[in-house]
Amino acid sequence: QVQLVESGGGLVQPGGSLRLSCAASGFTLNDYVIGWFRQAPGKGREGVSCISSTGTYYVDTVKGRFTVSRDNAKNTLYLQMNSLKPEDTGLYYCTVGRGRHYGPCLTSELYGSWGQGTQVTVSS
Repeated sequence: QVQLVESGGGLVQPGGSLRLSCAASGFTLNDYVIGWFRQAPGKGREGVSCISSTGTYYVDTVKGRFTVSRDNAKNTLYLQMNSLKPEDTGLYYCTVGRGRHYGPCLTSELYGSWGQGTQVTVSS
């Protein structure tokens, strides 16, 4: 059974940093497309970053500030978020796709299982 458990969210001031973790079980991270999405209050879910078989991808608004990585030994996905802005506020979800994927991977249609989410609030 696929299970994704996010952690690491919290309240941080603008310019601060957070590292989100997503512990995966029931499957091997390395065999699937995986990603982070977020949902701000009153808005739809947005792809933030992902890892496919061709590399890592980021939405333009986080490029240069966020870094996605994967620890295969721990079967865990990470999102290092630096220089946080108030517009980064939202509920961040970890998600895994239905198999391997080649190319950009920031569309939700690629994904089949989602975690419960971890709240990130950027405010002074």
